[in-house]
Amino acid sequence: MIGPGEVRYAKSGRFRIAYQQFGDGDLDLLIVPGFISNLDMIWEMPTFRHMFERLGTFARCIVFDKRGTGLSDREMGFGSLEERADDLRAVLDDAGVSRTAVFAYSEGGPLSLVLAAARPDMVSAMALYGTMARSQWAPDFPAGIRLELAQPLIEVLEETWGQGVGLRQFVSGSPLSEATTQLIARYERGAASPALARHIIEANLEIDVRAVLPAITQPTLVLHTAGDPIIPVGIGRHLADNIGGARLVEGPGDFHMPWSVEEMWFLDEVETFLTGHRPGPVQAERFLSTVLFTDIVDSTVEASRLGDRAWRGVLDDHDRLAAAAVARERGRVVKTTGDGLLALFDSPSRAIACARAIKAAVDPVGVRVRAGIHTGEVEGRGDDVGGLGVHIGARIAGLAGAGEVWVSRTVRDLTAGSGLTFDDRGRHALKGVPEEWELYSVAG
Repeated sequence: MIGPGEVRYAKSGRFRIAYQQFGDGDLDLLIVPGFISNLDMIWEMPTFRHMFERLGTFARCIVFDKRGTGLSDREMGFGSLEERADDLRAVLDDAGVSRTAVFAYSEGGPLSLVLAAARPDMVSAMALYGTMARSQWAPDFPAGIRLELAQPLIEVLEETWGQGVGLRQFVSGSPLSEATTQLIARYERGAASPALARHIIEANLEIDVRAVLPAITQPTLVLHTAGDPIIPVGIGRHLADNIGGARLVEGPGDFHMPWSVEEMWFLDEVETFLTGHRPGPVQAERFLSTVLFTDIVDSTVEASRLGDRAWRGVLDDHDRLAAAAVARERGRVVKTTGDGLLALFDSPSRAIACARAIKAAVDPVGVRVRAGIHTGEVEGRGDDVGGLGVHIGARIAGLAGAGEVWVSRTVRDLTAGSGLTFDDRGRHALKGVPEEWELYSVAG
């Protein structure tokens, strides 16, 4: 299993640049991230974890936090484009890598272009996703974004930064659960301040490295999602048209960065381009299982009331008690979600018993939980699971109230004769799931 490596620091002038190495493939690959990152948290974010795990299967990867962001020095500012490109060289030197392929996404593209043009000896090839040489409209750049259209996004970004709202504009498809919002909020706060996040976006709109494109001689792959709402596909087409020999691949979707691995069409293209071998289809293990989702109701309010340290203790108690309840009912905890968990069971009645046990166990801790249960087909992906059955379970949990256990009709029908009783909660449309679903709450 590919996972995070040790965080190390490279010296770039007065700055210390945090970086991390991982993966066990046959080639060196420098990953140049978008406008913000935080190496301590980046593996908790499904978008980046999915990407890194996949890239690490065929490459020895290096990823870093740009100066001014994440774990890198932050008190001395964000720096110029040229200074940030120098940081790439410093990271490679510290890691002992003299020549590398590059995978850059979003704002990481211009830095990579400058490095490749200035130091062709260090860069062997480039795969560029959702990026640009210039993004702002100009008379000689009609594909660009007009500043007056970008300004409202910038205002919202600064006003909501640290609340789990701003980054959702760049990463589409994330669940609207409280746990996901808090995860994104912590990632935002750990990566940059509100003022710096705004400054970086405004600085990015001023970037124009079109002049270096004729000097790019490395094999280059330009990847762009056709409906990208942040960097329109016309900007990607311009980039490919102006790099000699570059190949453009446009993929499906209406996102800048996707949340789910199923939408990361570009990873197959990157692997094929860099290795010369197209990966075969990944056959997910499919099986029938009962899915249990739980989460703490009003976790944000409780966290604010108790304070970070006390709230962390509450969460630790919750995780310990919930894991014990799952084990007693012969289930498996797939993962914790910040303020809840996802678990699998071989019978719906055991999942219901577990949900009730978790509720009873954590009540004395001072929190209230809700639960959603569905029995259906799920897809195994290593230690994780996905598929429609998982999505349905998550959506059902989101509809339950404090102290309630909601289930699908499938669960109700499968537990007939068990002595369990249910209250009809009507038909509901579940976001992202076809048709309406009959839902019930466990009585008693």
